[in-house]
Amino acid sequence: MRDRPVGTVFREGDEVVLAEGTYQGTQGVFLRLREDVNWADVTGRDGSVRSHPVAWLDHSTATNGPPEVEAWEGEGGAASKAGSAGAGQ
Repeated sequence: MRDRPVGTVFREGDEVVLAEGTYQGTQGVFLRLREDVNWADVTGRDGSVRSHPVAWLDHSTATNGPPEVEAWEGEGGAASKAGSAGAGQ
């Protein structure tokens, strides 16, 4: 997994993209951190809510959504690195 800068912050409503994992490039909207703050709930373009490791998320710079072929499927896989300080502030 890549290292996330300590200052990276996601807030409810932020446009995000999966920068790692099987569905890399898939876009969504950050919803909230899970009880385990290394995981986050993200709303996909189809309205589904999935959990993904925070370390796999990045802020999206795209203004248009991805093709509908890219759907939020799967639960993300491996756990993210421990101690993602600042990830949920």
